[in-house]
This record gives sequence, structure tokens and C-alpha cells, in this order.
Amino acid sequence: MRARISGKPLLAVAAVAGLALLAAPWATQRMRELPVVFAAEAPADSADAPASGAIAPTPSAAAAARTPAAPSTAPRAQSDLRREFEDTPDLYAYAQRLQPAARNGDPEALWLISRVYDYCSPYALAPTAYARDTRLIGEMKLRGSESMVAARDRVSRRCARFLPEDDLSPQAIWVVREKAAEAGSLAAEAALLAADRPLAQGPEYRADLVDRVRRSQDAEAYAALSPAMGVAAAGEPMLADKVAGTQFAELAWQLAACRLGLDCGPDGALMTNYCANGGICSQDPQQDFPSFVYDAAIPRQGAEVVNEMVDSLVSE
Repeated sequence: MRARISGKPLLAVAAVAGLALLAAPWATQRMRELPVVFAAEAPADSADAPASGAIAPTPSAAAAARTPAAPSTAPRAQSDLRREFEDTPDLYAYAQRLQPAARNGDPEALWLISRVYDYCSPYALAPTAYARDTRLIGEMKLRGSESMVAARDRVSRRCARFLPEDDLSPQAIWVVREKAAEAGSLAAEAALLAADRPLAQGPEYRADLVDRVRRSQDAEAYAALSPAMGVAAAGEPMLADKVAGTQFAELAWQLAACRLGLDCGPDGALMTNYCANGGICSQDPQQDFPSFVYDAAIPRQGAEVVNEMVDSLVSE
């Protein structure tokens, strides 16, 4: 049996998972202060129509007809905005600063706002319960408790200005990420595929997206795509010649993201999400993601295979 913290399973093994996909529609009473805002366009008689002013999906053509803007294929360093996402002590204020650009349809601003939602949702849904569970985890004195408490405290500090009435829930993430993808965010498009909500259907589209991510050398696109490249891709003929179809393949895409500039340090969002939300924590508070993976998830005889996969993914 697996223990549960605030309705989420506390995983007992060091399994590899993708970044969480959670999101946040904003309460109307705080709309002027909060991040990206879209006018609701759902039918008036819809039982599920959101309150006026909340983030809501805009009707679009069939998924197969959607054509995202073509992103640059040149390798690129992490932008200042991406770096700030990892470093800022106040993600609420950071999201506010992104609001004007997001309202104008800037793909990077939309993508980064969705990352803020991802990171802060577990805390913002119920801050009091989150703090209580953090205390309980510490009191358990189990192996990994100290690391998990530190990760959850880090989330609490960075997300402290979000409130329950912000109603951070899964629905808005799809709206924001779809808009980001359609505007040209390759990372957002990859995240949608990994969540089984692709912009278009069919094996040809999936293979083309994998190729575009590979050519982009975009660290966040690699990380976002990684869950789709693990066992979820097993048996996919169009991906047979790619790094895909095994747990090692999923790890290889994440490790390649680290090489390409993703913050994979002990306090980065990747390690924090694994530990704070999944209970998958390193016993060494200074250990980065690659070191942790090779210690905990890859048998010695598999390390060379994974290294070769990573080398192939980062080669130009």
C-alpha cells in the first residue's frame, strides 16, 4: 500500500516520471493582479462555462488543422526569463511580470506561466493542508523525510503569495499550453504530446514533433517531451529509429536536457518536483539530477547504453 499526502501517492521507488501537468484558472476578484487573462468564450448555456474573466479555452479548428508557428531550430542557451523562473524567490510576482507579454500571445511568456502553475499548484490548492502534510512528513523521520521537507518548504516559500481562491486546477494548463504551442512554443507543444493532448493526431505528426525537438536543442522541449519517449512510445513504428520506447530512453531525454542547459541542480524545479510531489528524493542534498539518476535509477550495466543515447541526442 502507498501512503497518500493530500490525495497524492507518496511513491516508494525511484521511478522516472515527467514533469507534472497542473494548471490554474484565476479567480475573478483578483483578476487585475494575476497572470495571463483570456476572455471566456464558452457558450452561455454551457454548464461548465467559467466565470467571466477567468482563463477559458477559445474555440479552435480541429486538432489536425492546427499549425503552430515554426520555432527556431538553432541550439540556444537558457533565456534570462527561464533562468529567472528557476532563481526567483517569488513566483507570483514573476508571473505578474509575464502577463503583458502573455496577453499579446508571446509563446515564451505563456509557456513560463504554465510552468509557474505546474510548480505552485500542489501548494496553492490548499496551503494550510500542504504545510500540515509537510510537518507530518518531517515527524515520520523516514528515510528521505528531511529531503522531502526541504523540497516542500522551497515550494511553499516560492509560491507563498498564491491563495486557494486562485483555484489552481488542471483545466487552465491545457488552455495556456495550447495557446503557447500554437504561438510557437516547442516546449509547450512537446508537453501537450506527453500529456496525450497533442495539437494534431497521427504517428506522422508525433515523429515530426520529435524531429523538431531534436533539431531545436531546446532543453525545456527535451524535458517536456521525455515522458512521451519512454515506454509510452514502445511499439511505435515511426519512432523505431529514435531514442524511444524504454525507461532508459525517457531518462536519456531528461539527461540530454540537463546537458543542454536545463537547471538540473539540487534546488532546480526538476529535482524539486520529483521530491516534493513524488517523494523521489536524493539522500544527498547536494546531488544533482544526473548523479541521482545514475545512482538510483540506472543499473551499472545500463549506464553505457544511456550515455550513448544522451550523446546521440545532444550531437548536432
